[in-house]
Parts: sequence; C-alpha cells; structure tokens
Amino acid sequence: METNKEEIMKIMMKRMKDKIKDKKYKMTSQRQVILRAFVESSIRHMSAEEVFEMVKKIAPDIGLATVYRTLDLFTVMDLLKKLDFDDGCSRYELNDRDDEGHFHHHLICLGCGKVWECQDDLLETLESILQKRLHFHTIDHQLKVYGYCEECEKKREAEQQAAQLEHDR
Repeated sequence: METNKEEIMKIMMKRMKDKIKDKKYKMTSQRQVILRAFVESSIRHMSAEEVFEMVKKIAPDIGLATVYRTLDLFTVMDLLKKLDFDDGCSRYELNDRDDEGHFHHHLICLGCGKVWECQDDLLETLESILQKRLHFHTIDHQLKVYGYCEECEKKREAEQQAAQLEHDR
C-alpha cells in the first residue's frame, strides 16, 4: 500500500513539474517544497499559514512571503485552486484533475469549520436547463453548502435542550 502511495506521489509531482515547465517557469527548490507539501498532505484545503508551517519543517529558510507569492503563482498557473469558504481565510487546493470538466463541491460545517468534498455533479440538471432555455454554455461551477456536521448538530441540539430547560425553570 505504501509503495502505491509513493508511486502516486511521484506521478503527481512529475505532472505538476511538467505544468510549471510548460508555462516557462523554473522549478526552484522553494517551489518544489511548497508543491510537495500539497501533493503529500492529507489536508486537502490548506491556508497559506498551514502551508508555511509544513514547509518550514523541511526548509526553514522559506519565509511566509515566499509561500504567499508561490501560492499566487501556482493559482495563476492553475496548479492550485484558491477557495473562499466565507470565513475570512483563503484556502488552496491542489488542482490535480486534468480537464475532467467540473470542479467538485464543498460542504462546510458552520460549527467546527470542517470541509468535505462532494464529487457528485449536483448542478448537471441546472446546466442542462441553462443550455436549453437561455443558450448559456456552462464551463465550470462551484457550489458551497453550509450546515452542521453530525457532531456539531448534536451539540447544538443539546445546547438548545439545556437552554429550553433553563427557560422553563
């Protein structure tokens, strides 16, 4: 299993390096460390600060400003997707899908802030309607669904019950 994961990492790193070279940029050691952080991380949506914390363990000479500049460059180059979950913090995600069509959707817990990905194309019917009725050809879309995960919902219900008991006294 571990060998398979290493092989996948090598393939992804090569694909990303090729994209950088195709866009006529150099693959500097700092860029490579930052890219590797995304490829190897189990965290799918990382803030610049989280990336910085990861890379400084490997390359302590890399500064936060370098991380920000590199994230901006990788976003322009379409190596990363910049995400806004309306919490005041931009997050970045590896764009490791080659022209597969649509971007996935995100489910965001308002309690704990955790983000889940939903791979189902929930807007396929809407796109069809837009094409037929308005002659609008959709290239891509993003959907963010806000709510509460199971654990946070249980906490909310317990808090509401406690508040109701307090109110009834």
